[in-house]
Amino acid sequence: MAETPLTDASEITFEEAIALTQTILTQLGLGNMAEAEIAKIVTALVASENGARGFFVTYLTDDRPLADHPSDSIVQALKSSPVGVAELLVKNLAMSSAMAIAHRRNQAESMAQGSDRVKRRTLHLIERLQLPEVTEKAAQLRDSAATGTGEYEAFLQRWGYDAEQRQAIEQAVGAIVAQE
Repeated sequence: MAETPLTDASEITFEEAIALTQTILTQLGLGNMAEAEIAKIVTALVASENGARGFFVTYLTDDRPLADHPSDSIVQALKSSPVGVAELLVKNLAMSSAMAIAHRRNQAESMAQGSDRVKRRTLHLIERLQLPEVTEKAAQLRDSAATGTGEYEAFLQRWGYDAEQRQAIEQAVGAIVAQE
């Protein structure tokens, strides 16, 4: 793969970030991309909200096993934007926990398994990154899920999570807080 000119993703759209992440994953799978180039691109992506959102939605849901064993270059790149990355990891953990319940209610087991995979991958990244910001945001989300108030109240309401889903979110993010 030719050298990718991305060094500043501040103007990247969500859709462009998804497409770029798909390209990265394809090249990674083929062994066509140097670790330094991966780190540079992912660092640029996660420096912006759209870039980070596009990266995570693609990386965590990809059918290939690449996200099951994140490379050191990806881990280091994610550490470059700890606040934004922590926010998205905690939200991804919450959403995948809640959606697994919703999919099972709808007898959509393959979709539920996809949500379970996103949850596993997110937890694995959280463990690898060891960002204090993740623990802080997880505690805030746990408290909001438990009380219906606080920092993540609007997030929980926007997605319409019911009592069972909020309990699953509380347990998933609470496990991160308990590890500290």
